[in-house]
Amino acid sequence: MRSVRKAPGELDEERLVRLVAKGDRASFEELYRRTSPWLAVRLRRRCADEQIVAEVMQETYLAVWRAAGAFAGTAVGGTAVGWLWTIAARRLVDAFRRRAHHAEPPTAAALPDAAPAAEEEALAATVCGDVGDALRRLAPELRQVLQAMVLDGLSVRETAALLGLPEGTVKTRARRARIAMRKALA
Repeated sequence: MRSVRKAPGELDEERLVRLVAKGDRASFEELYRRTSPWLAVRLRRRCADEQIVAEVMQETYLAVWRAAGAFAGTAVGGTAVGWLWTIAARRLVDAFRRRAHHAEPPTAAALPDAAPAAEEEALAATVCGDVGDALRRLAPELRQVLQAMVLDGLSVRETAALLGLPEGTVKTRARRARIAMRKALA
């Protein structure tokens, strides 16, 4: 009995990653076609600099090509898309660290009429009024956790991976952020 091989377009993302691990270029191209638009939008929500987003996208997919064999998948409760986002989030943090280490702040950032970051615009459009004001007054580390968990809909585990924090720290910051929001809105 012969097994019928499905075309890459008919496979789920986890199976595509498994085939990428075997060096299947068509599966890699299909994975990229499916996930890159979503990933770019998600990265732009965190970073307004298109150059950084492009670099992170390139580094992410290069890492996927090289490390697809390390993907554990559903065996550890993960998904291919979650794995991809974890790689991208770590690459974004690395890009921010590189930029902060090697570059001085741009002069436009000090100007009062500088354009707000895409993340701040999305936050303002999503949350306005008293809630938006209270959220913007939170300490940055608390706001990051709340944005990731509430606005982005990430789990504690995904938020921890995104921010490079232990899960316990994420839970503590989420609790502190909610308490501060309650006080601000009372």
